[in-house]
This record gives sequence, structure tokens and C-alpha cells, in this order.
Amino acid sequence: MIGLTYRGYRTGYTLIEQAKFTSGSIPPVDLSGGATQGPGMVKLSTQNRPVLAVMLKLSAIFLFTLLGALIKATSDQVPPGEAMFFRSFFAFPIIIIWLLVQGNLQHALKTKQPMRHFMRGIIGTTAMGLTFAGLGMLPLPEVTAIGYATPIFTVILAAIILKERIRIIRISAVAIGLVGVLIMVWPRLNGTSNLGDTATLGAMLILGATIARSFVQIHVRQMVQTDHPAAIVFYFSLIASTLSLLTVPFGWVVPDLHTVSLLVLAGFLGGVSQIMVTSSYRFGSASMLAPVDYSSMLFAILIGYVWFNELPTLLMLAGASLVVAGNILVIWREHQLGLERSKARAVTEPKN
Repeated sequence: MIGLTYRGYRTGYTLIEQAKFTSGSIPPVDLSGGATQGPGMVKLSTQNRPVLAVMLKLSAIFLFTLLGALIKATSDQVPPGEAMFFRSFFAFPIIIIWLLVQGNLQHALKTKQPMRHFMRGIIGTTAMGLTFAGLGMLPLPEVTAIGYATPIFTVILAAIILKERIRIIRISAVAIGLVGVLIMVWPRLNGTSNLGDTATLGAMLILGATIARSFVQIHVRQMVQTDHPAAIVFYFSLIASTLSLLTVPFGWVVPDLHTVSLLVLAGFLGGVSQIMVTSSYRFGSASMLAPVDYSSMLFAILIGYVWFNELPTLLMLAGASLVVAGNILVIWREHQLGLERSKARAVTEPKN
């Protein structure tokens, strides 16, 4: 596959560093650079303001969850491809304005690996389309819970594609997470769900989206070594907007004014939340902010109950808890690896 040849990965990034680049339906990207810059990238100033960082990340997670609810609310009126267009296209102006304000637009236009951006766009757009399709078939909390498996699958793909060595800690984390995933999707596979085949298909779509997002994380790991993070978010938004138009022959509709307003709002929320995630990483470390992602379950339960009269099952919560436990173990291990890399760099770097 084009763009999945990872030569020179010895200078790669840990998963918690990668958290700056990928999350959500359209992965937020850290436009500020910071600790995860690749060679030759411009280093921007950061400040250690943990409370502000957590509040920004928490607000972004809430907006991303609300975005999912807006897509779910319109799923009966518009097909997933059309929803993808609104989500990508109306986030684009906000991203452009933010790049201009930050002085990063020139970096956004430059790329050394255009085909990698194209492949990242295809994989990311696929993940978004599968997520949007699944949102119309499953309760919002369940979609959120299955999505937590992304770091687990990323560890597996890193071992297969990048030939990373996985030791006992991460093997244990993967095993715990996979058991949790199995617990969550099992009711959809054995026919006990009263939602029938639609829910089963929805679970498979969301699981597929989760695996696709894992490929995105692996893909971006190499991209950040040659291109500025601003270029990654710029070209993905552009490519996602363009690719979504290819779904026009598959049944686009003319939505009513209320539906259009919800879809446009989803696009705006996507752009704003992406900026909030970006800003949060300028004020706090990735390892500190990674656990904040799990607040999305609380938001999903609240919004799902109020808006859609949905409640999570005990079995789904049990599976989600195992996945979260596996992820926390991965986060801890990646944090340890990050510290080891920092110590190694401190030893090898010449002193002035």
C-alpha cells in the first residue's frame, strides 16, 4: 500500500506523543509542534498551565461528543457521505483562520510527501464514514466505548507494520483491551440484541472505524518526521472534503433547513474542538492529558440519555472498563518509554 513503507522509523514517536496528532472522527492535530516535532519543524513556545490544558481538552472532548450526537440526529435524513462533506467542509474555514492567526499557513501548504497525505486522507475519511454510518445504528455511548479500542489496535499494528518489539506489559494491555472489545460486541454478534441485524452491522462498522483510526495513527507517525503538523491537518481537511463528494452518486439528498443547520454546526464544532485540542497541548503534556479522553463516556451517556433516550448496558460498561484499563496500561508504558528516550537524548546530546 502506498505510504505505508516506514523506513527510518528509529526516530519515531510514542503513542502518547501520537495523541497530539490523532483523536476523534477527524483526528485533531497539534498545530503548535512542541515536543512531537519532526526534523526541521519550527518549535513554538509552550507553557506549563495544567488546569488550562485540562479545561481546553475537556471542552474539546465535549464538543466532539456533541458533534457525534449531531451526526446521529441527522442520520435518518442524510447519508454518511453527505454528513462527511458538511463535517469536513465547514470545519475548513475555521482551520484556515486559525492557521493564519498562528502564522502556520505557510507550513500547511508545504509537503515533502504528497502521496502520504493522500493515503492518510483515504484512510481517515474511511474511518469517518464508517463512524458516521455506525452512529445511526448504535447508541451513542456504545459507539464511544468501542472507539476506545483504537490505542489497543495501534499497538498491534505497530508490531506488525513497524516491527516494534512488544514486551509483557503491552502484551497484557492488548489482551485486556481485546477482552473488553469482545465483551462489548458479543451481544451484537450472537443475536441477543433486540435491535437485530442493524445493531450488529453498526457494531462492525464502528469496529472497522476503530481499526482504520489505528492505521491513521501508524501512518501519521512517519508523516510528522518530514512534514509540519499544520500540513497534516490542512491536507486531511482538504482531501476529506473532496473525497466525500465522490459519494454524491450514492444518494445525496436536499435536507431541510433544520437538518442543514445541524450539519453546519457539526462542521463548526469540529473546527473549534480541533483548535481546543491543539491549544491544550501547548499548556500540558500528552501523558497528562491522555486520560481526559475517557470523559467522553460521561458526556456520551448524558447526551445519549437526554437527546436519544439511550442508556448503556452493564455489559457494555464492563467491556469499556476493561478497554480503558488496557489503554491506561499502554499510556503508562508509553510514558515510561518517553522518559527513557529523553534520558538517552540527554546523554548523547553534546553539552555547550
